[in-house]
Amino acid sequence: MEIHAALNTKTKMFCDSLNDPDEKRPNQNICPICMGHPGTLPAINAEAVRKVILTGLALNCSIAEDTFFERKNYFYPDLPKGYQISQYQKPLCQEGFLEIESPSTGSGFKRIRITRIHLEEDAGRLYHAGDGSLVDYNRAGVPLMELVTEPDFENGAEVRAFAEEYQMILRYTDASDADMEKGLLRVEVNISLTNPDGTYGTKVEIKNLNSISAAAASVDFEIKRQKEILEKGDKVEAETRGWDGAKQITFSQRLKEEAHDYRYFPEPDLPPIHISASRLSEDDPFVLDEIKARLPELPQQKRERFKKQYELPDSDIEIFVADKSLGNYFEHVASELLSFDKLDHLEKPGEEHRVRLFKLAANYLITELKKHRITAGSAETKIPPESFADLIVRIFHKQVSSSGAQTIIEEMFNSGKSPEEIIKEKDLGQVSDTGELESVITRVILDNPKAAADFKAGKEASLKFLIGMVMRESKGRANPQVVEVMIRERIK
Repeated sequence: MEIHAALNTKTKMFCDSLNDPDEKRPNQNICPICMGHPGTLPAINAEAVRKVILTGLALNCSIAEDTFFERKNYFYPDLPKGYQISQYQKPLCQEGFLEIESPSTGSGFKRIRITRIHLEEDAGRLYHAGDGSLVDYNRAGVPLMELVTEPDFENGAEVRAFAEEYQMILRYTDASDADMEKGLLRVEVNISLTNPDGTYGTKVEIKNLNSISAAAASVDFEIKRQKEILEKGDKVEAETRGWDGAKQITFSQRLKEEAHDYRYFPEPDLPPIHISASRLSEDDPFVLDEIKARLPELPQQKRERFKKQYELPDSDIEIFVADKSLGNYFEHVASELLSFDKLDHLEKPGEEHRVRLFKLAANYLITELKKHRITAGSAETKIPPESFADLIVRIFHKQVSSSGAQTIIEEMFNSGKSPEEIIKEKDLGQVSDTGELESVITRVILDNPKAAADFKAGKEASLKFLIGMVMRESKGRANPQVVEVMIRERIK
């Protein structure tokens, strides 16, 4: 795999033009340097270098002590200089790895080796219209990090797992927003089948993949296509292919008839880069110890901690890991649950209920916020973690029904009011008092004699019907567990 990620620095790689992927107006964030005007000189964006090193550390790479930029001579119609400033001989990071979950391994985990990660500048964008093409240079010169793996993948599922995990790492380290829809993450795959002697066959490259799922699907299709060609005794052509998402097939774009000579040579207008192990002077721009200190908790570390600390199911943990802001919000709620004081007449849940409270909070966060398209960031603004924890404790003590809780969450988000205020205003407290429920249950049994008779005859489905009718009559306020016990007592 080859994966390009646009770094989320404030400015471009070699000038102070804004790096703004949301800019819709063409050719706004440009200057004489990124436009390649004669006589202009580039300057290295130090933060971009640090972000690449940080990513390399997250991926277990060796970090170069000394490196430099080079000119890659190739005609880019959307890169005005006529060459690209890149790295070739000495990449910033090399010989790393990322472990992914793979069904093709017995243990569940597989190590994918990373050959190199280097830093370069991005090209602009071409818009083809009629007989000509238009160029938008807003992206030209944006810092671009390229990662290249070893050929360790066996199928599309592994490609998907690697790309998704890498995308999360980029977001956790704040190196890139890694949004494929905005072109901030671009994936290319290279496929060749292994020969009987262990060597690799002809390589086919698939470009212009617009999603991780497209990359995975294209790999599976291409493996099948190449296998069928070889089984017929034919040869696989060395070519670049595209992916047709509608037809779910790859198609030929061009044959690789000749190799390009990029004539790399050291960039004469930029100084070499030295990365110090520790700070030796105030002038050191790149200090490995200080960059290491910026390493956050990474996705796999978070999975292991959530499993141990909250004992949630893997499916819940994966949601909280993939959505970093939602995971952080959950942790704030969990912290409030552990420190919650006595609530009205309700006692604080004991330590033995800790896991049940966490699971309850996770369920409501995942289902309700998603259902109402409430993002974790906006939820924390409108629903402070202590308010959400307050609601979870009330649900735990059956002071609020499930349907009532859903109404309360929506109202909390819309109004910012506390659960207690909403419960009083909308009369949403759950009824567990048997005296209060007795008349409702009596009325439901009298109005539904056949269901009552069927339950008495042993049909459990009729009990559920009767409970549902009581819930409807009580407008969702009745405690269903209490209702079930009372109906069973009444109809023996």
